[in-house]
Parts: sequence; structure tokens; C-alpha cells
Amino acid sequence: MPYQVDILKMGQCDVRGPEVYWMDRWDDWEQLDFLMVVVRGEGKVAVINTGPPPDLTPLNARWTAAFGPRGALVRRDEERPERALARLGLSPADVNYVLITPLQAYAVGNIPLFKNAQICLSRRGWIEDFHAPEYEMHVPRKLRIPDDVLAYLTIQAPERLRLLDDEDEILAGLEASWVGAHHRSSMAYFIETPRGRVAVTDCCFKYGNLEKMHPLGIMESLRECLEAYERLRHEADLVIPLYDPEVLRRYSGGQVA
Repeated sequence: MPYQVDILKMGQCDVRGPEVYWMDRWDDWEQLDFLMVVVRGEGKVAVINTGPPPDLTPLNARWTAAFGPRGALVRRDEERPERALARLGLSPADVNYVLITPLQAYAVGNIPLFKNAQICLSRRGWIEDFHAPEYEMHVPRKLRIPDDVLAYLTIQAPERLRLLDDEDEILAGLEASWVGAHHRSSMAYFIETPRGRVAVTDCCFKYGNLEKMHPLGIMESLRECLEAYERLRHEADLVIPLYDPEVLRRYSGGQVA
């Protein structure tokens, strides 16, 4: 059965061009939208990413230090997950699966809201972005996994944490693949829909990365980045970059399929 796919916006910020486009656009600003993808079908509801945490202060202290006031993450009240989901007739309690990419506060910040959901994230990322990094992380732990999220996943509800293999299946027609490039925990989620196979990922911030094969600026591996783009171009009919404002222009009302 094909799945229905909808996009909800969780906030936005501006960054300098080279963060999005490797070694390019030094004098430009790029808007990033933080997107939640809602997948419905087979009597189940899944969301990809939960949006930034309720308190944006720690994130913004770091981001404005890098980019100035323009770099602050801003979020309207209607972009909080409870209110955004309500526009689709859903609440966090209706969600069966939360799929994460990557393991960063702006993606995991509202996990504790989803009390009935299995929380799915990369096993490799859980190890290399959190438990046993191979090198010093450039993002502090609390900005990767805030304290309340870490407590939920490891103390309050550890039975709800599901660590995904590099190639894994969530449900029939809803698959997960490790892609890396951006972070050790970066995934691509492939969804069968009436419009073909849709891929959702953070390894490309914008369509310009993928369509022009222009590597992501803030990446950990150029090789992984280019390999991921080749795979997406060959295996997906549609791609949803998780930070591109163009997504909501291409898909009116956020309805992808």
C-alpha cells in the first residue's frame, strides 16, 4: 500500500552560503527551513524528525555566535509540533514511529512528546555521534541530545529506542538507509507513494546540492556525500531535502503524495 506524505515546517534560520554549498557563495545568505515529514499508511503514522527543542536558547547562543543575530533559529507558535500536527488531524499520541536524521537537537528536540512511538535512529550514529565518537565532536553533546531527550531514551523509555542497521525496514514500503556525509547518524528514508519512491534526507540541505551535484558545505565526508547523491538520483523518484524552503513551494500545502 502506498503511503501519504505531508510536510510541516518547524522553524527557520539563516546561514552563510558555504555551510550549504561547499567552498562557494561566501557572501550569500541561505535560508534553512526545519521540516517534519509525516508518513501515513498501513494503519500507521510515522514522522521524520520532531523539530527543535521547546527552549531554543542553547541552540541560538551557539548559532548567533557564528552568524550574528540573523543566524538565530526562529519558530512561530503554529510551527510547534503539537499545533502543526493538529492541522493534519493528528496529535503526538497518534504517532507510531519517530524516524530521526541526524542525531542533533534540532531533529530530536521533541522526542519525549511522542509517548506511543518507537524511536528509530541509526545504530552507527548512536555509537559514533554519541557513545563512542572516533574523534572530538564539533557540536557539544547537549546540542546533539538535550538532557531531557537523553533521559527519555535511556532511563524513562529505553524500550522504545530502536537502533537501525545501515539498511533496515521500518514497515513494508518504508525503509531506512545510512548515508553519512552530514553526520555519522545521517539517514535516508525511502517511502513508497502514489508518486513513486520518495527519499527524505539531511545529507543534502537543498535541491541545489543534489541536482547540481554540489557537495554540502557542512559535511564530515566528501566521498560519502557524493556517493549518497548518486544513490538518491538513481533510487528515488522524488527527494525531500530536510532544510530547503523550496520543498513547500514545490508541494503546495506540504502535500507530497
